[in-house]
Amino acid sequence: MPQKITLDLGRTHIPLQPPDSAEILSMGKAVPLVHPKQALLNALRNPCGTQSLQDLIRHKLQYNLKAKAVIVISDNTRPVPYKGEQGTLYPIINEMVMAGLPPSRIQILIATGTHHPLTDKELKQILPPEIFSFGIDIINHDCRNSQDLIPIGRTKIGGEILINRHYMSADIKILTGLVESHFMAGVSGGRKSICPGLMAEKSIHILHGGSILNSPFARDLVLENNPVHEESLNVARMAGCDMIVNVTLDPEYNLTGIFAGELDSAHQAAVNKLHEYAAIPVKEKYDIVVTHSGFVGINHYQAAKAASVAATIIKPGGYCILASQHADIDPVGSSDYRRMLRLLKEKGTDGFLKMILFDKWTFVPEQWEPQMWTRLFKVIPEENLLYCTFEIPPDDFKWIPGTDARTLAPQARSLSQLIERSINHAINTFQKKTGMPPNIAVLRDGPYGIPVTAGSSH
Repeated sequence: MPQKITLDLGRTHIPLQPPDSAEILSMGKAVPLVHPKQALLNALRNPCGTQSLQDLIRHKLQYNLKAKAVIVISDNTRPVPYKGEQGTLYPIINEMVMAGLPPSRIQILIATGTHHPLTDKELKQILPPEIFSFGIDIINHDCRNSQDLIPIGRTKIGGEILINRHYMSADIKILTGLVESHFMAGVSGGRKSICPGLMAEKSIHILHGGSILNSPFARDLVLENNPVHEESLNVARMAGCDMIVNVTLDPEYNLTGIFAGELDSAHQAAVNKLHEYAAIPVKEKYDIVVTHSGFVGINHYQAAKAASVAATIIKPGGYCILASQHADIDPVGSSDYRRMLRLLKEKGTDGFLKMILFDKWTFVPEQWEPQMWTRLFKVIPEENLLYCTFEIPPDDFKWIPGTDARTLAPQARSLSQLIERSINHAINTFQKKTGMPPNIAVLRDGPYGIPVTAGSSH
């Protein structure tokens, strides 16, 4: 029987028939919560390292009858279940209201970081309808709006830290989010809701500087000695937080854990849960690695996450086949991101890194993502990235590093066909060059499953 699998790109599922010899690398089995609603209430009423959410609200109101609360949520690049059967947001608000806090004194603040603000349509797609009937104020963080940013101090890396004023002025601060692997910070969630979620653009630049991201510890599932994690945590502690409510998910986006409580202890509990199934043990590297950019891959900018993960298990000079379905308004990314991609294409990996690591280099917003692409191009030549998508205009690949897979399979009419014909192209090219059949791996879970080799520091 030929191998048949499905790749979950978040908004669609892509059937794939890889070669029989291909090794399918998948995350471990994550057991969904049997009673997610009850698990959420238990977490809010028995949190890690702090009092229950209702007691927290009552305590704040005891000292300030007009206390205001802010609930920080993720934007639509993260599949946090805020609505639906497993929705977490309404129960959080309901606990706060039951404790005596009127909905009129609750704000929802979207931690966009440098991403674009969510439209009304996008908000309705991720938020439960009850939120709108409550009349709760919903605010997009804007990292470039100086009137909404206030200084809270400096960190050891250097530079003034500016944070959203709505967050800093709140009497009660609740962070929500998803804990998944992250190719710079090790894992998401916890402190990342504040840093970079609620920071000023120029503050974010400090965190995403070339030298920081050049650290070998700034990678998936690594927290110890990770400068991105350590700086984020320092900033979050400076800004303050009363409670986090973080979740872990399985590949089908079912809740596998809910972790509420004090910033450090609740986040660490979620990280421990994630490690149980996100790490994929591998014994070797591969000539061809097939992957996809998952739910987060709404544009080329976000697809760098999948490339960074795949790079860890590709043999030098091998091939990476990366599939994406870009749902964003701009399937590539911002003007700054485009500018830096052009420079990466023109200068090559070594020239690009030398440029951004030069001490007199003037930081460009979003240069960090092209820097992440270099993790792949340090291993393989850029033409050996076979990029499978239909959303990016073909002419853009004149300045985007990599090969537009449509040029290899002009008759392909589906993403499945594009991926499979790209695999065949890579196999044939490899065999002609080496006279040997390649060993092939498919990262079924894209950027979410993290290969871990023997002796790794994960």
